[in-house]
Amino acid sequence: MPPSLHTRVTEDVGRSIVDGTVPAGTVLLSDEIERRQGVSRSVIREAIRVLGSMGLVESVKRVGIRVLPPSSWNAYDPTIIRWRLLGPGKGEQLRSLTELRSAVEPMAAELAARHAAASVAAELMDVADLMRSAGDSGDLSSFLELDIRFHRLVLRGSGNEMFAKLDGAVAAVLSGRTDLGLQPDRPHENTLQLHAEVAEAISGAQPQKAREAMERIMRRTYAEVQPTWAADPTSAL
Repeated sequence: MPPSLHTRVTEDVGRSIVDGTVPAGTVLLSDEIERRQGVSRSVIREAIRVLGSMGLVESVKRVGIRVLPPSSWNAYDPTIIRWRLLGPGKGEQLRSLTELRSAVEPMAAELAARHAAASVAAELMDVADLMRSAGDSGDLSSFLELDIRFHRLVLRGSGNEMFAKLDGAVAAVLSGRTDLGLQPDRPHENTLQLHAEVAEAISGAQPQKAREAMERIMRRTYAEVQPTWAADPTSAL
């Protein structure tokens, strides 16, 4: 199904802001966007509303639509993450999210081993088994879906509502790694085994083992994607 008109406009304008083609401080005019995109004013209004909710723009009365700096963006918005991964900021985006995951997910696994409902623990075991089957068969599409589901279950199973809200960002970066060709052609045996160990530790209510297995997953992930940002300087905000 083709995207709606306002989705297309949102995508075009949003990506141009995120990749720096339209820099912060630029004032956009609805008339110009309407003319360039060939759509109605109502479509422009809806697109600007969505971009505003992401922190990319603000409407200024009698001025126009002002483009906001990255410090104003919703850094956890999955759409912004996807746009950054598609542009020149992909290395920085991967670094930020990988560092975040490395800090949060081991603790989430530990908490899930303490608090997750039996149904969540059982589902994690099932997903880990399915991940092994998909990985062994080289079905990367199914493996990606299952990997996203696995990490979502861990985050939600932690019982921490702040961790649970990160599931969209984690899903976006896992999908982005696949889209960018940063995943191996076939998941490593060690990766499959570590996911199984996390599931088993959570199911067995073993917090320390769950944390340690997830830490090993994240160390491997960091090592795999670190070359994408190795040449980029990291500066204080």
